[in-house]
Amino acid sequence: MLPQNVKRRGVMLALSSPSGAGKTTISRLLMDIDPEIHVSISATTRQPRPGEIDGVHYQFLDKETFQAMVDNGEFLEYATVFENMYGTLRKPVEEILSKGHDVLFDIDWQGTQQLRDVARDDIVSIFILPPDLKELENRLRIRAQDSAEEIDYRMGRAMSEISHYDEYHYVVVNHEVKDSLQRVQSILEAERMKSRRMSGLNEFINDFKEKDI
Repeated sequence: MLPQNVKRRGVMLALSSPSGAGKTTISRLLMDIDPEIHVSISATTRQPRPGEIDGVHYQFLDKETFQAMVDNGEFLEYATVFENMYGTLRKPVEEILSKGHDVLFDIDWQGTQQLRDVARDDIVSIFILPPDLKELENRLRIRAQDSAEEIDYRMGRAMSEISHYDEYHYVVVNHEVKDSLQRVQSILEAERMKSRRMSGLNEFINDFKEKDI
């Protein structure tokens, strides 16, 4: 627990991995057990799917509005996927960080690169690796969410994605989800305590000196 007058700035925690390596599972578990973590709500130009609520699952925008916000520098990162635009708005993330809470990004290496370019001091990036490619393929088949063709496509992309591991601050090899979750928690706790994220430390130390006199 921090002293009363010492405040910390939140962490932008970016988790990446090839599809099937476990980043989404770890992200969800981390959210469940840590109340200081918020998930970023992306904006998108695609149409809402059944059951999706504007402002809860996504912020749904038309293409003209989205592009105008891009032009105004309102996004930390954005990309076009299958003709639809997706992005992370700067303002709500900044509000969360300034309150001393953390923002979790389940994001690919390109999005992480964009975040690093605009928020280098705030971002902590972790790349989740599978034990090996055979295990990665097994996990994709076991979860039964994709067709055989889609699994082949994801496996074809895996090495390209993995090749960016050295752009990350940390690497976690996901043998067991429980162990990997603990490692991610340990990384986050250490990053939260970095002195550069703290405000009020000088006053706190000066108070030591005054009480010594």
